[in-house]
Amino acid sequence: MLYAMDLTVLNLAVPALSADLRPTATELLWIVDIYGFLVAGALITMGTLGDRIGRRRLLLIGAVAFGGASVVAAFSTTTSMLIATRALLGLAGATIAPSTLSLLRNMFHDPRQRTMAVGVWITSYSVGGAIGPLVGGVLLQHFWWGSVFLIAVPVMVLLLVLAPILLPEFRDPAAGRLDLPSAGLSLVSVLAVIYGLKQVVERGQGWRPALAIVVGVVAGVAFARRQRRLADPLIDLGLFRIPAFHEALVTYLLATFVIFGCYVFIAQYLQLVLGLSPLEAGLWTLPWSAGFIVGSMLTPLLVRRFTPSALIAAGLAISAAGFLVLTQVDGTSGLPVIVTASVIFSLSLAPVFTLTNDTIIATAPPERAGAAAGISETSSELGGALGIAMLGSLGAALYRGAMTDAVPRTLSPEAIEAARGTLGGALAVASALPNNMRVELLDAARAAFSQGLRVTAAVSAALTLVMAVVATVRMRRRSGSAPP
Repeated sequence: MLYAMDLTVLNLAVPALSADLRPTATELLWIVDIYGFLVAGALITMGTLGDRIGRRRLLLIGAVAFGGASVVAAFSTTTSMLIATRALLGLAGATIAPSTLSLLRNMFHDPRQRTMAVGVWITSYSVGGAIGPLVGGVLLQHFWWGSVFLIAVPVMVLLLVLAPILLPEFRDPAAGRLDLPSAGLSLVSVLAVIYGLKQVVERGQGWRPALAIVVGVVAGVAFARRQRRLADPLIDLGLFRIPAFHEALVTYLLATFVIFGCYVFIAQYLQLVLGLSPLEAGLWTLPWSAGFIVGSMLTPLLVRRFTPSALIAAGLAISAAGFLVLTQVDGTSGLPVIVTASVIFSLSLAPVFTLTNDTIIATAPPERAGAAAGISETSSELGGALGIAMLGSLGAALYRGAMTDAVPRTLSPEAIEAARGTLGGALAVASALPNNMRVELLDAARAAFSQGLRVTAAVSAALTLVMAVVATVRMRRRSGSAPP
C-alpha cells in the first residue's frame, strides 16, 4: 500500500514544496519521477537478491531504508537532498513488491489460498493508489509538505516488529553470488527505456528520448546474452520458455498498457475539461479503485466455479465493453460516462491482474519466485510506461490536428504553439483573451481533447477484445489437447 501511495501522495504537495525549496522545472520533474524510475529499474535485481539472501531479510532491509529515507525526505532543505532521498526511497520500494509476492509463493501451497492471498496483495495497490491523494490532501491542510513522507514511518516500524514473528524466511540454498554487471545492465535497460518513453510524453519526439530508448534496448540485449553465458544468471531465461509464464506475463503487460494509457487522459479530463480541483478529481477516481478492490476480492470465489483462463478471457472481454462506454464521453458532461466506464473496466480487469500474477509465481520454481516476481512487476511498470507514451502520443497528435484551425491567427506564434500543443496550454492562453474568443478557444480545446480520449478508448477496447479472443483460442486448444 505504501509502495503505491508514494507514487501519488507527493502530487498534491508540489505547490507547497515548490514555494519552499524553489526547484527549477527540471529539478521538480526529477523530484516527482525519480522514485518511480528507480523502483522500475531495480525490481528484477531486488527480486533475485531476495532469492539469494532471503526474502524476509530483504523486506526488512528495505523497510529500514524506506523508513529512514522517508524521515530524511520530510526534512529535506535542498532540492538535491530531496531528489537523492526520493531515489533511495525508490531503491527501497523495489524490495517490497517482489519480496512480498514471492513470499506468498512459499507461504500458500494450496492454489485457492494463494489466489486469495494474491487478490489481497493486488487490492493493497488499489487502496494505496486511491488513498494517496486523499491522505496527502488532509495532511497538507494541517501540516507542511514533508508530512506526506512521514506516514510511512509508523507502518515500517510495525513491519519491523511483526515480520520476524509472522513471516517465514525463504531463500535458495543453492544460489550463487549476485552478478553485479547483470544488475547494472538490468537497471540501465529498464531505466533508460522508461525514461525515454516518459520524455516522449512530456516533450514529444526528439533525439534524446530516442537515444535513451536505444541505449535501453542495447543494454537489454547485452543483459540477455550475458544471462545465457552465466552458470548462475540473474534471471533464468528458461522461465520465458514456460508457456503459462510468458502468456501470463504478456497479458499482464498489455492489461497495464490499456489501463495506464486511459488513466492519464481521465485524470486530465476531470481537471482540465470538467474543471474539478485535484482533490475532487481524486474523489471521483474512488469508484475506479473500488472496482479493483471488489474485483480482486471476488476472484478467489469465481475461481472455484470457473477456470483461470476462462476468467481472464471474460475479464478482458468485459473490460472492452467498459472502454467502449468511454468512447461516448464529450467535452462538457462526461462525468457519468467516466465513472461508469472506469468501474466496468476496473472491476473486470482486477481478476486479470490477480490471476496473471498468481500464474507467474506459481509456474516459476520455488527458488526462483523472487526473480519471477521482479519480472512480473517490471512488466507492469513497462506496460504502464508504454501505455502512457503510445496512447498519450496518439491523443496528443489527435489534439494537435483538431486544433490546427481552431486557434485565432491573431495570437503570437508562442501562444498559438502553446494552445495547439496541450489542453493546459490552451487554457493558459484563453485566460488572457476577450470573453467571446476565450469561450470559442476553450470549447474547441476541450472538444479536441475529448476526441483524443474517445479514440484512445476505442484503441484500448480493440486491444482488450483481441486479447480476449486470443485467450479463448488458447484455452480451447489446451482443453482439446488434454488427455481424456
